[in-house]
Amino acid sequence: MNFIRQELNDVWVIEPKIFGDNRGYFTETYRKDLFDKFIGNINFIQDNESKSSYGVFRGLHYQKGEFSQAKLVRVTSGSVLDIIVDLRKSSSTFGKHICVELSEDNHRQLFVPRGFAHGFLVLSQTAIFNYKVDNIYCPSAECSLNFKDKFIKLHLPIDEKDLNLSEKDLMGKMFDEIETFE
Repeated sequence: MNFIRQELNDVWVIEPKIFGDNRGYFTETYRKDLFDKFIGNINFIQDNESKSSYGVFRGLHYQKGEFSQAKLVRVTSGSVLDIIVDLRKSSSTFGKHICVELSEDNHRQLFVPRGFAHGFLVLSQTAIFNYKVDNIYCPSAECSLNFKDKFIKLHLPIDEKDLNLSEKDLMGKMFDEIETFE
């Protein structure tokens, strides 16, 4: 596995080694020893999966307080543009974001530390998105940052009229209204 440090503090892209032949391929998707060496000891407690169609935008979500979550995300079918925003006031990259394409073809994974808003936009006809989390979901702690916020200056590769968002995500708060992390 190749661990690639990103320009946002504590964020990593992980590229697994693919061993393939005419029968298909094999890859390791998670190795605790390597993860601990590069990123640190994260106790993932749950795996989640979602399926979405083209133009679905899920996010930008985070959980506040004791329910914040670190995530290890990947795509097993299709392609998404994965987006994270640093919400940690003490970070030198506070308020900045990155976008990473995750797909079934590139097998990349993205480690999202606690204190980040996270979302993804489906670029393919459908996509299956998998992620590990290190904390339980708590509906009362969930927050949504509005993707249209001028402060984060997010530029999506799909016309806004073609986006498919939940009511919750359409009502996301602007950056100056959200609860951030210390």
